[in-house]
Amino acid sequence: MAGEIRAINPEDMAPPGGHYSHAVVAGNLVFVSGQLPIRPDGVKLADASFEEQAKQVLANVAAALRSAGTSVERLVQVRVYVTDIASWPSFNAIYAAWAGASRPARAVVPVPELHYGFKIEVEAIAAL
Repeated sequence: MAGEIRAINPEDMAPPGGHYSHAVVAGNLVFVSGQLPIRPDGVKLADASFEEQAKQVLANVAAALRSAGTSVERLVQVRVYVTDIASWPSFNAIYAAWAGASRPARAVVPVPELHYGFKIEVEAIAAL
């Protein structure tokens, strides 16, 4: 059906913490909401290292993409919010290993703070 919009809330992710869906499929695109370092069992990794938080956030993005019927290889754009731009080199290495050959458009935005005291948040858009 043309124009169909479908909300995605995977069972292998913690439920959304607010009035939103983890991902939304619209047309041939998947929009992944800002993902925070929250494990599938709901544990918030606010006290974890930046690297552990980054790996969990990227795992959450990948899980949302899979549930929507796409993958990291189909990413079109990624936005990364970090509370300390000094974490950029570490994130870039983790991201490169995670993304592999995929090289979507990307922005990294330093922000003063994130919800729950987290150090990183990532949102993405992918093609189906």
